[in-house]
Amino acid sequence: MLRFLRRQSVRWLMLLGFCELMLLAISLCAATYLRYFLNADELAEFTRHLPERAMVFASIIVIGMVAMGQYQAHIRMTRFGLLARQAVAFVLGGFLLVVGYYVVPQAYVGRGVLAIALTLGFLLVMTLRLLFLQLVEVEALKRRVLILGAGTRAAQIHNQMRRRTDRRGFCVVGYVPHASETVAVPQEQLIRSGLPLSAYVLREQIDEVVVGVDDRRGHLPMDDLLECRQMGIAITDLTSFFEREAGRLQLTILDPSWLVFSGGFNGTPLRQLSKRCFDLVAASMLLLLCWPLMLLEILAIRLESGPGQPILYRQERVGAHGCTFQLLKFRSMRTDAERDGVARWASKNDDRVTRVGRISRKLRVDELPQLWNVLKGDMSIVGPRPERPQFVADLTTQIRYYSLRHCLKPGLAGWAQLSYPYGATVEEAAEKLKYDLFYVKNHNLLLDLLILIQTVEVVLFGRGAR
Repeated sequence: MLRFLRRQSVRWLMLLGFCELMLLAISLCAATYLRYFLNADELAEFTRHLPERAMVFASIIVIGMVAMGQYQAHIRMTRFGLLARQAVAFVLGGFLLVVGYYVVPQAYVGRGVLAIALTLGFLLVMTLRLLFLQLVEVEALKRRVLILGAGTRAAQIHNQMRRRTDRRGFCVVGYVPHASETVAVPQEQLIRSGLPLSAYVLREQIDEVVVGVDDRRGHLPMDDLLECRQMGIAITDLTSFFEREAGRLQLTILDPSWLVFSGGFNGTPLRQLSKRCFDLVAASMLLLLCWPLMLLEILAIRLESGPGQPILYRQERVGAHGCTFQLLKFRSMRTDAERDGVARWASKNDDRVTRVGRISRKLRVDELPQLWNVLKGDMSIVGPRPERPQFVADLTTQIRYYSLRHCLKPGLAGWAQLSYPYGATVEEAAEKLKYDLFYVKNHNLLLDLLILIQTVEVVLFGRGAR
């Protein structure tokens, strides 16, 4: 069910999250004793239900850190950048706690305790993260991976997963070339031991063999691979390896048979029911939280454009199974933005965008009316973003498997929006499709929740907005 949990990097991050949860809970307990140790009566009062209060405090701060992308496996950032995001996460978590204490006064821990706990927790988490960043780079703790093949397909790992953040869960020992393929990886990474594959795997303590030969028909050492399996070595197809480690489907090595036999694409009635319930609950909660912001947006559009100008913008988009629907947005462009009737992608610093629209697009406020589309059932909270029919018609002819993204309802937020910036070309659309297909294939309730929480980071930092 939770296929993305198979990734080594995700398991490392789950361990990190659990350790940070415990440290934050300890921070509140320590803060309570530090604040009231001179007053026995107050100490007795505030230590009642202390474990429960500590876990609530820790959980809210961790949610804030998830929202700021602190648990993303492939995040690329300086240590100062990570520190800044952690600070924003603690501010966000502190704000949520203050609101929570106002709604549920029984959970209140005192301003002094909260301030001490936030400070202490920030320092402890920062220290743990610095140690964690050192620990995950230790080669001895990574899975040792051997690539069977050294041609065009196998070279995808060398070319597409070169960053240190891409290889936090594994290290590539080398590439075993096959006689029938042209070598496409650097010579220094080739393995020419002369030993049988199973013997080399045993000698080098390989944990996983990734099969990436260019032509598998009749060219695989099946006896050696079977012996490796019997020794407990994982044998993984190259496409599955990319899916697990990179969180995307690599289109250049994708074939229909793998899509048919690899699993995923959960469309059972139970999954459809859980997704619909999640959509209704999340959309209703977001409407209750965001209606003041929506009223401010309406007022701002009216003040800038004057009476008689439309507030909402309706546009035809492609939904599930290719059916079209009318998508709602707050108008962020001039009313004559497409007076010639030709559909255009938004460009950077697009002069068609109004002054109010520039701000609302940056903060994603213009997307809020789509909550009505979610309630109607045209859209989901999480899914591939809906595109215009003109774009879909063009992209379907130019990008293989593009139509697969329409097997689910389009979403207000998506895995591609977290993983890739705004796309305004065919090449960028193809890159985003890799992440859309990963979501379509692996979607589940927990992944939806994680994407929704992490979308807060996209909104606050304006990633991908145009």
